[in-house]
Amino acid sequence: MGVFLFPHSIPSGGGAGLAVLLNYLLHLPISIGLWLANISFLLFAVQYLGKFSAFGTILVITTTAVSVNFFDVYVDSPFANVWFDLLAGSLFLGTGIAVLIGQGVSNGGIGFVALAIAKYRRINPGTSLFWMNTIIFLATAYLIDWKIIIQALLCQWLSTRMVNWFHNPYVSRRKTGGHLAWRKK
Repeated sequence: MGVFLFPHSIPSGGGAGLAVLLNYLLHLPISIGLWLANISFLLFAVQYLGKFSAFGTILVITTTAVSVNFFDVYVDSPFANVWFDLLAGSLFLGTGIAVLIGQGVSNGGIGFVALAIAKYRRINPGTSLFWMNTIIFLATAYLIDWKIIIQALLCQWLSTRMVNWFHNPYVSRRKTGGHLAWRKK
């Protein structure tokens, strides 16, 4: 996020959207805004996550904030193009979130909501993340710039596709044609 998305003010999710807003409105560094937003969500979610998941989420939130700060300060994107950065950042983000969800740990922010919905409603966590983040993206676009909304939604779509792909790799796909043993009668 710190290398590919935040230099272009592209929010990668709910907590990141709030961090971008805090950066825009209060000139708060994105890493600190990201940590504050995610910890705030976590405080409301501790009772739902359980001890292991809450502890893991605190570690993830803190590691993410420190990493974002490090990469934001010391590493430049190798592409320097918003669309390549968007693609790379989205793929890395989705893969990271999928690994965390697979370990039963939230990525912070509203990721815990996606885990709760997936657990109690049997809805794919990537899909619920997409819709919850869309609301925050609309607020970010309204306050900062409407052009960001296309990039943020594309980032969410790509990253949630990665989450869904890793989360349900064996879901049967709709068949578009025959297979080797198929023949027309």
